Parts: sequence; C-alpha cells; structure tokens
Amino acid sequence: MANYYTPEFSEDFLYKNGLRDRWYAVCPSSFVEHGRIRKIRRLGQDWILYRETTGAVRMLEDRCPHRGAPLNQATHLGDRVGCKYHGVQVDGTGTVRSVPGMPGCEIEGQRLVTAPQVKEFAGAVFAWFGTDADAEPAELTFPDPLTDEGTSAFLCYAEWGVNWRFALENLLDPMHGTFLHHESHSMSEGDTKAKFQIRESDRGFFFEKTDQVGVNFDWVELCHTGADWVDLSIPYPASAGPGGSFGIVGMVIPIDDETCGVFFWRYRQVTGWLRDTWRFLYRTTLEPRHWHVLEQDRVMLEGMAPDADAAENLYQHDLGVMRIRRLFRKQAKKQAKALAPAAAQGTAGRPRAGTA
Repeated sequence: MANYYTPEFSEDFLYKNGLRDRWYAVCPSSFVEHGRIRKIRRLGQDWILYRETTGAVRMLEDRCPHRGAPLNQATHLGDRVGCKYHGVQVDGTGTVRSVPGMPGCEIEGQRLVTAPQVKEFAGAVFAWFGTDADAEPAELTFPDPLTDEGTSAFLCYAEWGVNWRFALENLLDPMHGTFLHHESHSMSEGDTKAKFQIRESDRGFFFEKTDQVGVNFDWVELCHTGADWVDLSIPYPASAGPGGSFGIVGMVIPIDDETCGVFFWRYRQVTGWLRDTWRFLYRTTLEPRHWHVLEQDRVMLEGMAPDADAAENLYQHDLGVMRIRRLFRKQAKKQAKALAPAAAQGTAGRPRAGTA
C-alpha cells in the first residue's frame, strides 16, 4: 500500500479553515455540469466535482495519486476521471481503476484519493468531511423548513472575502439588523435597545431578544443536525405578499482562511395559488432587495481586519457569538489531536480524513 499526501491539520488550521466531522453545503448543484469537471477550494483544500453518467455527483481531492498532478485537468470518463499527465484513472470512490501505461500496476484497485460522500438537496451539493477515514458519516437531517411541503424556498449563494466564522457570527448577531439594515423594508421597525437570552433546543440553541418579539430580526436558532445551520424569521409587511414571516436557512462553507461561501435559502409558508403568487413577487420585486441586504453584510464583514476578533470589547448582545467561539475552538482542539497521528504517519495504505 502506498503513502500519499496528508496535510497537517493543526488546531488553528481547523479553526480558520473549517471544522471536520460534519456535512457542509459545498456549492450550488448548478456548479456541476454534465460531462465537465469543476474545481473548487473548500476547507483550505482543492477538490474536483463531476457528475457520473447516471447524474450522481462525485467529489475528489484535486490530486492524482500517481505524481500529484491536478485532477481538475483530467478527462471526464463517465464514472471516473483520467489524469492528463499519465492517464491514471480514478473513480468516484477515490479508487485507482486503471493505469494505462502499466496495466496490472500495484496501485490499481487501491483507494488512494480522498473522496467525501456527497448528497444533493434543495439545489445544493453537500459533502461529509470527517476525521476518521474508516468511520461512517454522521446522519444528516436536512433543515426542516426546506423539507416541509408547505414551504417554498429560493437558494441564494455568494462568496465573501472574509473568514467563515465572521459570516456565521453575523447570523448569530440579531442586533446588527436594527442598525446595518435599518433601511430595509423588513427591518426598519423595532427598538434599538434590547436584552438577549440563550435558550437551549433539542438540536442547538436559540439566541433571542427577551423584550421584543415579532418586530424585527429578533431571534436565531443555531442547529446541528449533521450539518451546522441557522434558522431565523423576519416579520414581513402585508405588502410583501402571502405567507407571513420571511424565513431564512443559512449555512456557511469555509473556502480558505480568508474566504467563505454563504448559502441562504429564503422561504415562506405558502401552498397552492398563493405559492405561485409569492414566487412571482419574489423574483420580480423582493429578490433585488434581499441582495441589497446581503451586500451590506458583505461590505461590512470584508471591511473588518482578519484579526478583528483579537481586540474586541464584547457585551451582553454578543452571548451567542461567544458561545459558538468556545464551542468551535474546543472542537478544533479535539479534532487536531485526532488527526495528528494520520498526518505524522502519512496515513499509509488508506485514504485520510474526509474519505468515503
């Protein structure tokens, strides 16, 4: 069995580039076109995505197991890819299926390329990144607002030049809506003062205002159901059409320590002809307004120094942010310890963390 590339997963690397042992939404499904190979960078590493002839999405580390050539330049061969450098063929499980230059080569039949397990849901590709190559992925329960037949949702995806934690912390900070988004049609009301509490839930915790309900961005729930995601609700005026409050399911994928991808599924509880009305109104009127709100977030976060969290003076409104920082730092330390032996030994003979 051959050794292959294993980077050093330090505590700081994981904290800055993304924790393991969870599912992430990695890109919109539309990124992966039939017959083409798509290169992406996620969690500080390079990957490729492609669709097999069946339509199933596969994900591989962008590194040929022979000489380390980039697989993003490979030839799409239906259920596998063929490296352009020496023709080595690797399938969607990371197994070398053929070495054309030397048939019967000892690396044929070996699983030598990291190949995260992949699922598609709600217009996005999800992948599992684990610390134990031999362990099965955790069960993934998709956000219930997106599985409810009574909801209608639109996926919005963007890439921001900011560390992933800042983007997630922005969602755990309801108070910024009152100030940064004050001119928004949906967040112009409510008091500029508030008190907050943390309330436990069976899948995470709520961070919510205690003295104002149903007026602005007043609560958010951080959930872990195999993937980390947030759910929040913003009251809508009657002029915004049917469906009551406007909900958002949000996820963040680290690209590297300076960039992230943000997923926002915007949804409302509507069925029948009201569903069609809402979708028409969203596309023609509401969507540009929501992009404007996202741009306000992007500009603010990208304007912050990379080490902005090193010199802060936090107060009661930041309890949600402080909690996830402690949680994620603890997980990063634990995962770095678990990954250290694999990095030191090169994980001889089997794929390393994240492999299917």
